Amino acid sequence: MKLSYKPDLAGKVAVVTGGAGILCGAFAKAIAACGAKVAILDLSEENAQRVVEEIRAEGGEAMAVGTNVLEKDSLKAAHEAIKKAYGPCDILINGAGGNNPRATTDDEFFDPATLADAEKKSFFDLDPAGVSFVFGLNFTGTLLPTQEFALDMIENPGAVILNVSSMNAFTPLTKIPAYSAAKAAISNFTQWLAVHFAKTGIRVNAIAPGFFSTAQNKALLWNPDGSPTARTHKILSQTPMGRFGEPEELLGTLMWLLDNEASGFVTGVVVPVDGGFSAYSGV
Repeated sequence: MKLSYKPDLAGKVAVVTGGAGILCGAFAKAIAACGAKVAILDLSEENAQRVVEEIRAEGGEAMAVGTNVLEKDSLKAAHEAIKKAYGPCDILINGAGGNNPRATTDDEFFDPATLADAEKKSFFDLDPAGVSFVFGLNFTGTLLPTQEFALDMIENPGAVILNVSSMNAFTPLTKIPAYSAAKAAISNFTQWLAVHFAKTGIRVNAIAPGFFSTAQNKALLWNPDGSPTARTHKILSQTPMGRFGEPEELLGTLMWLLDNEASGFVTGVVVPVDGGFSAYSGV
């Protein structure tokens, strides 16, 4: 991976949850390219291993750890394995998250006719278990890894926690109430953690990606024949730059927030990387 801005992370140990995904996989590769030893945590150890192999092919050092971020015992086992192989954690990227169809509505605006349509899911049909799952995956899936790995970081100069929020946290998107609420919680939690750990030397910030085409949102953005969906047209019409972001376009912000020389006095911020989406009124 070619990076124009590469802070020196040699000797650092970085833990990336959700590290087999498109965005966090790019994060892991970039961090490894800066000299850090990277532990890639993912529910699928097989998928995490693929990212590890790509990092090693570029001369970096990484390990894959199959981990469920919603289970404290799983995180504890991952922590012990990482400490044995690499030592204590210096950088934690909380990237695990996602949405679920059980927590989405079919329509953007409520239509009373939907109540009589068995084929459509309205706000009143949202599955409480699905909503809880989405909120848990995003919020609890950030809380528990932080509880586990921040223990290594206390009084560790230069320790950094980076959460992954979303543009949904600023203005909720239609159809995905649980995911939007969960990401708003991540932004709020980032600020809380930044204050809570301020005296220990741990900095806590977040990146809020705009619209990126990933495996998770593929069905929402693209038709089976590869053509853009109506939702894609709507998104791009509200994005001044008129396109989706590329994973590599998050890396400059990532590097800046991890670099204590460049952002050593920055904590508690949520940085949008969104092609102007949050600045556009639509008019």
